[in-house]
Amino acid sequence: MTAPGKSTPETPWPVRTLNAKIGDWIHRLGQVWVEGQITQISRRPGTKTAFLQLRDPSADISLTITCSPTVIDRCEVPLTEGARVIMAGRPSFYAGRATISLRVTEIRPVGIGELLARIERLRRLLAAEGLFDDRLKRPLPFLPHGVGVITGRASAAERDVVSVAQGRWPSVRMMVRNTPVQGPTAVPAILKALSDLDADPSVSVIVIARGGGSVEDLLPFSDEALCRAVSQARTPIVSAIGHEPDHPLLDLVADLRAATPTDAAKRVVPDVAAELALLDELRARCAGALRNWVSREQHGLAGLRARPVLADPLRMIDERVAGIDRARGELRREVARFVGYEEQRIENLSSRVATLGPAQTLARGYAVVQRISGDEPPHVVGSVDDMPIGSQIRVRVADGAMRAAVMQAAEKPITRREDR
Repeated sequence: MTAPGKSTPETPWPVRTLNAKIGDWIHRLGQVWVEGQITQISRRPGTKTAFLQLRDPSADISLTITCSPTVIDRCEVPLTEGARVIMAGRPSFYAGRATISLRVTEIRPVGIGELLARIERLRRLLAAEGLFDDRLKRPLPFLPHGVGVITGRASAAERDVVSVAQGRWPSVRMMVRNTPVQGPTAVPAILKALSDLDADPSVSVIVIARGGGSVEDLLPFSDEALCRAVSQARTPIVSAIGHEPDHPLLDLVADLRAATPTDAAKRVVPDVAAELALLDELRARCAGALRNWVSREQHGLAGLRARPVLADPLRMIDERVAGIDRARGELRREVARFVGYEEQRIENLSSRVATLGPAQTLARGYAVVQRISGDEPPHVVGSVDDMPIGSQIRVRVADGAMRAAVMQAAEKPITRREDR
């Protein structure tokens, strides 16, 4: 029976027709290659078909696989649950139950080299996007309100983190989320736990911890979805995966990489005893430094007070006053000496003047003769020619003066010159 070309409310398709069309479209895909992790293997003896479940490692999606048991037998390595494989097959649609399965004809295990190469390609991609940039790293709080731990149930990593953290700080609040840490269900469970803890405002830091293992065991911690979720989280995240040689991509994206779960607990939670001892030491050092500073300042103050200018503030003024008094005394002595010297010099000059003066000359018997003529003032005569007979003269001696008249001219004295 041929179905109509178009489905309308008047001509709807029957279920068998819709399933047939869906089957036709799916069968047109032809052969495809698909990668995933085997989560279940169902193989019964004597049957011609084996059933497997193939799961996407990064999402909660699975696909039913059917194959001949010989395909499993031809595999290079024995297939186990959790193995990463690549399969080649054709999608098939079972119209009776409307289910899809993949009929595979070849199964190839993903080798260690291929896994490492894929991890390296993902590492370069995330590095190019800047997810490993140190500037994006968030600092860990000194005293976290709560510590979230994502780890396996009853694992050694959980015991190490919890016991070490509580030993360093007994009152620390630990919020543990147990998830698978390997296998196909690990990544979705870890993403769910990470989202819950990151949304909790009481969680200050999150630790993702796991013990060491093989490359296959640690594959979930190099998953792209987990790395991006860690990079976008608001809470600081510490990666404590495996031991020192193990380096999944989570170590590069996390805000802090711890070598072991024990090291993570030491980095996240401070040692209360050590911090208290440090506080006591710092308190003692501060008190000692303060005492030393006070003592040093006291010594400095005592030195300042011992200085003469502060010990006797008026001493400088007294010294200046004494200096002024000494200078004044010296000035007075110099002035007195200068005055005495000048007085003596004046007396000497006065004596010389008195000796050479007219009065002393007159006292020695000399006289001053002045001629008086008419209305002219008297003038001293120096020659007998100036005093003719009958002239009126005035004669002054030491004790007085008299008037006289010239009666007779005397002979001029003869002055002799000695030949030289």
